[in-house]
Amino acid sequence: MKSHPFTTRNGTELVFSALGLGTAPMGDLYELLEEKTCIVTIEQAYASGVRVFDTSPHYGNGLAEARVGAGLRHLPRKDVIVSTKIGRVMDVFAKPPPKNPDVFSPGFAGGHPHAPRFDYSYDGTMRSVEQSLLRTGLDRLDILLIHDCDVWTHGPVDAPVRFKEAMEGAYKALDRLRSEKTVAAIGFGINESDVSVKFAKAGDFDVAILAGRYSLLIQNGLDEFLPLALEKNIGVMLAGVFNSGILATGAVPGAKFDYGPAPEDIMERVRKIEAICAAHATPLRRAALQFAMAHPAVVTVLLGGVTPQEVLANSADADHAVPTALWRALQSAGLLNPAAPVG
Repeated sequence: MKSHPFTTRNGTELVFSALGLGTAPMGDLYELLEEKTCIVTIEQAYASGVRVFDTSPHYGNGLAEARVGAGLRHLPRKDVIVSTKIGRVMDVFAKPPPKNPDVFSPGFAGGHPHAPRFDYSYDGTMRSVEQSLLRTGLDRLDILLIHDCDVWTHGPVDAPVRFKEAMEGAYKALDRLRSEKTVAAIGFGINESDVSVKFAKAGDFDVAILAGRYSLLIQNGLDEFLPLALEKNIGVMLAGVFNSGILATGAVPGAKFDYGPAPEDIMERVRKIEAICAAHATPLRRAALQFAMAHPAVVTVLLGGVTPQEVLANSADADHAVPTALWRALQSAGLLNPAAPVG
C-alpha cells in the first residue's frame, strides 16, 4: 500500500498508509458486532498494509478503543499509528443518556454501559487521555484530536462556548503533551468544514480529520479548509468519504446519508454519478475512494470496516486506477467541482 511520510511540529516522522481503519463501526454504531470478528478485522487491515488506526471514546463509549487495543496487542507497535480523541470523559457509575434529538451526532446500538460527559477542559483532556490508554492497554498514543467540537454535535448555541473551552483548555493540554513528545501529533476531528477552518486558524495543529465534507458527493471542504490545510501543513485524515454509506451501496432502498435515510435529492444525484461510473466500468465505491485519495492535503483516508472481507475490498479499490475520462464526464455533467484534483 502507498504511504505518505509526514513530519509533525515536534519533529516526529509519521508514515501514514494511504488507507486507515476508522473504528466507529466497532463501537456497535449500527449493529452489535462480535468481538472476535472485530479483532480479526484489525489484524487483516494490518496484513493488507493499513498502518493507521483511528478510534475515539465516543465510539460505543469506549468499546471501539478496547477492541482496537485487543486487535493491535500482538502486532508491532512501532509500525502503526494510533489516533484517538478527547472531548468526552466516561462516568463508569452512570448509565448512557438517551439520544439528543436536537443534534445530528449519532447514537450507538451497543457499547460500554458508561455515561459520556463532554469536557474540553485541560483537566478533562488529561483524564480522557488516561482513560484511553487504560482502555486500549497501549503504552502510548500517536495522535490526539479534539473531537466533535461543532454545531453538528452541540447545536448553534453551545458550539461557540465549547470551542472557547477547547482552545483555552484542551488545546493547551495537547500542546504540552506534544512538546514533551508524549504524543507525536495533535489536531481536531470535525464534521463541518467552516468549523475546521476556525480551528485551523486558532491553533498550531499537525493533523485534522474532516468527516463527510469532501467526497464525490459533497465538496464544501474544497473552497477554504483544504487549501488552508496545505498552507499550514496540516495533514488531513479524510473520513466519511462514503457519506455514511450511500457512496458505497449506491442509491438503494434504505441508503444512508450523514447517518440518516438519504433524501430524494441526494438519491437522484447518486443515481446520476452511478450511471457515469457504470459507463466507465468503475464501481461507485472505487470512484469515491480514488477521488478522496487524490487531494494533495490528504495523508490518509479513513474507512470503516467490520469484517476482513470489507478490509480486503477497500484495499483492492485503493489499488485500482480510475479512468481519467470518468472524472471529465462527471465534471461535464455538473456532478463534480471542476477545481477538485483528480490525480
